[in-house]
Amino acid sequence: MKLFISADMEGTSGIVDPSYVKPEDGRNYERGRQLMTDDVNAVVEAALECGAEEIVVADSHHQMNNLLLEKLHPKAKLLAGSPRDFSMMQGLDESFDAAIFVGYHTRQGVPGVLSHTMSGVIKHIYINDHVVGEFGFNAIYAGLFGVPVVMVSGDDLVAEEARQLIPGIYTAVVKQAVSRTAALCLPLAESRAVLRQQTRAALRSLAQAVPVTVSKPLELTIEFCHAGQAEMAAILPFSRYVPERTAVSLTVDHPHDLYKGMRAMLNLAGTAEFF
Repeated sequence: MKLFISADMEGTSGIVDPSYVKPEDGRNYERGRQLMTDDVNAVVEAALECGAEEIVVADSHHQMNNLLLEKLHPKAKLLAGSPRDFSMMQGLDESFDAAIFVGYHTRQGVPGVLSHTMSGVIKHIYINDHVVGEFGFNAIYAGLFGVPVVMVSGDDLVAEEARQLIPGIYTAVVKQAVSRTAALCLPLAESRAVLRQQTRAALRSLAQAVPVTVSKPLELTIEFCHAGQAEMAAILPFSRYVPERTAVSLTVDHPHDLYKGMRAMLNLAGTAEFF
């Protein structure tokens, strides 16, 4: 079995506010890195018990240099650093049997611990008119390669979001959201036990897992927070600007173009100042 793990930080056990996830000035950031590494290790340990022979872990938060390689399980390969063409899903292809998302969070505009979608410039992302957050976007991307996402960890609300897209997905709920910056967290030993348990259950049921399917061509639409961001994103060739929604749309056929198109629009929009 070949397993792909995409590891974000906001949904990690014990992480509740920005002080854990900001490399530049987060007073709890080093603690957050250890918590993130420990969550990933719990999943790796369980995957090895289930017969995984190759495990690739893609560090998928911020500049993607958060996981502590020296403390990561020695059987896992770490993909770290940025920029990466396919960001949180760099390295995934048809050769993988399954994907697991660790430490994920809910999408922008809904409740959940540290909810957002990719960047502060994004209000909503749609694929074929279906609104998605980071979980949905990445699960659809994996599905385009025939790879099922079999488990996600994070708070109770990202688990609910995941089940809306993949009804049979296994969920490791490590905290209950109280507000965007507060949560009722499981004791760490219990959290790691849940991660191992749900990983084992997901991989032992792999034969029943089905990749997310969407029709082609793929229509990507991003609604931005203000018109200036949308105007910058619309510089992207072949895109279409929808002023009344501060949105930009792009139609593609290949999943690589879907991810690159999203990243290009996000980066362009990020150059537009509010004033």
